[in-house]
Parts: sequence; structure tokens; C-alpha cells
Amino acid sequence: MIDLVFWLPVLIAGTLSGASTGVLGVYIVGMRMPFLGVFVSHAALAGAVFGTLAGLSGQTLLLPALGAAVAAALTLGLMPPERLRIDGNVLLGVLFSLSMGIAFLGIGLFPVFGRSDNDVRNLLWGSLTFCRWSDVRLIALTGACVLLFIILFAKEMRAILFCRVQAAAAGIHVTLVWTGFLLLTSLVLTVNFQTVGGLMIYSLMTCPAAAAFQLVRGHAPSLLAATLIGASCGLGGFIISAATDLPTGATTVLLASFCVIAAIAVNRLRRTRGRPQGPLSISGTSPSS
Repeated sequence: MIDLVFWLPVLIAGTLSGASTGVLGVYIVGMRMPFLGVFVSHAALAGAVFGTLAGLSGQTLLLPALGAAVAAALTLGLMPPERLRIDGNVLLGVLFSLSMGIAFLGIGLFPVFGRSDNDVRNLLWGSLTFCRWSDVRLIALTGACVLLFIILFAKEMRAILFCRVQAAAAGIHVTLVWTGFLLLTSLVLTVNFQTVGGLMIYSLMTCPAAAAFQLVRGHAPSLLAATLIGASCGLGGFIISAATDLPTGATTVLLASFCVIAAIAVNRLRRTRGRPQGPLSISGTSPSS
């Protein structure tokens, strides 16, 4: 009974984490912005690092992590690439470099201030010991927010996924909807990065969506496939980690990466048999094109 009490919230948390990040990944990968998850997760990591330097620990680290992630999301949402005349991925690359530099600067200050870096190591690589029923409730709540957002703004997000400029021309409040999506992304990443690891949580957002685009056609099927693949990777990563005593984040990311490789192989097999390929390949088009 003791083992069940410990492992049940862990397994549920892994499943919910993978499902929620997989759904968000459909939009991030579809818009060719994989650096988005990297940027936001490193901003959250930077906030947690400096929160640790300030003496915080455990669940209280979510506060500075979320604050930094939200600040990063707002910065990106209010800096439209088309107005800055800069490619979106270039802008993300610059902001990612900034957030990563701040995070590792904070890590370098630990010996200076004589702080223990145990909490930071867990944040970097992920740890099963973080999962409790309170975490499950929080992860489930953020997952519900993702579902509600997609239901309420389904048409708007599909239009933005196709072309932000044309969506704005059609009367959609692109900045408002896009900033809301970024804030939701920052919330999901922050809530989940303690278990998967701040350096690798973005992979759980990118890989399930990339695999889904290889396997299915259409927006709704892609959302469903990414949700199922993400949930399977989250659950499977936790099980492998428990069985092998390996870092949670590493096993989850490796499993997710394997799913992409397997999906590409299936897609290539379909093409050799004359069947249509998935809506997104290595050099393909977006799901809504």
C-alpha cells in the first residue's frame, strides 16, 4: 500500500504532463517556433535559481519560476516580430540566450554565497520526489486551462497557426490571443518542469507534436495524436525512470525522441506504399496549410 500511495500520483502526474504539453506543442511546432518552449522553460529556470539564492526551496520555488516565465511570455507577446522586422526564431534565439545566461549566472553564484545546489540539480534534471497529490491537482488544473483555452479560441488559434498577418487582417485580436497562449504555455511549463527537468521539459512539448504531424492529417487529429503520444511519453518515462533508477527527465525525453524517429519511419513506409504522408515532415508544410 505504501508503494501505491507513492507511485500513483507520480504516474498520474507524468500522464497529465505529457498530455498538456503535447497539445500546446501542436501550435508551437506548427508555427515553426520550437525555441518558444526552450525560452520560456529557461526563463522559469532562471527564476527558480534566483529564488533558491534568496532562500526559497521546494514548492515555493514555483513562485519566482512562474513570475520569470510570465515576464518572458509577456515580453515575447508584446514584441511582434513583424513590427520589429526580425524573424521570430531569431528573436526567440536572442531571448533564449539571455534567459540561459541569467540562469547559469545564478548557478555560478551558488559557491559565492555558500548555498546548496541540490534543489537546482533537481530542477535541471527532474526528480520523482517532487510528485505529490498537490502537484497532481496543480498539473490537472493547468491541463484543464489548456483544454478550455483551445475550446474557446479554436478558430483564432487555427487562423494564427496559418498566418498571423492574415489573422490580424481578418479582425482577430492576434496580440491578445497570442499573449494569452504564451501565458498559458509559461504556466504549463513552470508547473511541470520540476518533474521532467528545466533543461528538458521543452522536448516533451516538441516531440509528441512532431511525431503526431508525421502520423496524421488535419488539425483535430493532430491535437488528439499529440495528446496521446505526450501522455504515453510522460507515463512511460516515469515508469522507465522508476525501474532503472535513471533521471526522470532524461528517460522521458529519450522516449519522446524515439517516438519521433518511429513516426518518421512509419511515414516513410507509408510513402513507399503509395499512401499520403502526414501533414508535417522534415521539409513539409504546416498542418493547416
